[in-house]
Amino acid sequence: MIQSPVVLFTYSRLDHTRRTVEALLQNDLASQSDLIVYSDAARSIDKQNTVEEIRAYLAAISGFRSVTIKHRMENYGLAKSIIQGVTEVLQQLDRVIVLEDDLVTSKYFLTYMNDALERYADDERVASIHGYVYPVTQPLPEAFFIPGADCWGWATWKRGWKLFNPDGQYLLDELRRRKMIRAFDFNGAYGYSKMLEGQINGKNDSWAVRWYASAFLAGKLTLYPGRSLVHNIGNDNSGRHCGESDIYDSLLSKTPINLDQIKVSSSDEALQAFEAFFKQSKISLSQRLIRRLSNLLAHSWK
Repeated sequence: MIQSPVVLFTYSRLDHTRRTVEALLQNDLASQSDLIVYSDAARSIDKQNTVEEIRAYLAAISGFRSVTIKHRMENYGLAKSIIQGVTEVLQQLDRVIVLEDDLVTSKYFLTYMNDALERYADDERVASIHGYVYPVTQPLPEAFFIPGADCWGWATWKRGWKLFNPDGQYLLDELRRRKMIRAFDFNGAYGYSKMLEGQINGKNDSWAVRWYASAFLAGKLTLYPGRSLVHNIGNDNSGRHCGESDIYDSLLSKTPINLDQIKVSSSDEALQAFEAFFKQSKISLSQRLIRRLSNLLAHSWK
């Protein structure tokens, strides 16, 4: 069976890109997988050299079934690049695995993704597959479904991506009209609706919150592993859209995910674990902010 192509989106972080590619190459199915890389153009003159360094590195990648590099001639930014790139690939192919340049994967990532893509290919209840799971404290099932879609190492089919609606205002209006805001926000534990408002108002350019909202409104599910197969190394203040934090750091699974006997329905257990994690994350972030301000104030008196 031919494996799903992997689409990687890069910009100007060479070390992150290298670590992402090297981890992907450790997967058993790497040599059977086609890699398609979208390299965004420099946003400003000061990024030109780093973009060229990225492109030189990309040109030397080997170890996959094939490598295709697509150079953007102008700066798209992350949201436009991903939306257009995924759309373009799925116009030609039926399924796709999507990574950004700061996602280090477990050696079992591609196996899990391809197995799940095949297993649920014709199941209209399932919109996508996800490889990352939050470092929750509660035990999780081996794998599970929850409503919506996600963005840190994911996969979908042509039928799933057809659900994507880029119109944030429409999505927010529908969530409000159907009285789904609280559920969308994990019972108020995380402000996804505020993020969607921010996208509408130009305060952020999140494609991911629109992907989540699109699948959520359609009543679709996404499969998650009970142990994370993705570690985001981008929360180090190196990207435009992420600050510095280790709250979302997950240990990569050292064992494969068994997809046998997974019930295709929303997991209350997982939803409760996510909700608890989001609430604790708010407390942790607040505590860090207080400590940082205290340290700054203490330093200013010296």
